[in-house]
Amino acid sequence: MSGPRSSSVGIPGTRARTRNAILNAAAKVLARDRKATLADIAKEAEVGRSTLHRYFADREELVNEVVEDSLHLIGQAVEDAALDRGEPMEALRRAVSAMVAVGDRLLFLFHDPTHFDKLEDTEPDATDLALRALIERGQADGVFDPQVAPDWIESVVWALVYSGCEAAGSGALPRHGVTEAVMRTLENGVCAR
Repeated sequence: MSGPRSSSVGIPGTRARTRNAILNAAAKVLARDRKATLADIAKEAEVGRSTLHRYFADREELVNEVVEDSLHLIGQAVEDAALDRGEPMEALRRAVSAMVAVGDRLLFLFHDPTHFDKLEDTEPDATDLALRALIERGQADGVFDPQVAPDWIESVVWALVYSGCEAAGSGALPRHGVTEAVMRTLENGVCAR
């Protein structure tokens, strides 16, 4: 998962790039090691620790910004996938591809139970609603099994994407193969026919 562009709207050029580099690095490093230091994050971002502190006063502020930025990036990726257009299976492929593209952000959010619990306690956001509408449309069109609850299908999609991103991060699956692996699993299940 290469570093996605972050949401530093209104921040001039170089400052926005540096801030985005720090946010991307923090998501990547903290997704793999929750105890990583600010020095580890600065190193990954290729900035000095003093530079990191010019943008974020402390670890808590940085983590909170990464959460907000990650939610924004995931939402934007899914929105850009235009789930309301085209055949349901192709729209689902675009959704999975969009989620995989922001895989480090997903791993960051899902690896920390405190952030994940907060997300679970909130009302569905635009990302959840778009994915749920796609699933329901696919069920109405006979593409997705109408006997399976839409929320279960949604959970399975997120879980498979997460698993694929984790597998790519550990080298068990090539990054370019995650979307295909997720889609094959969704389309065919795991039982030989």
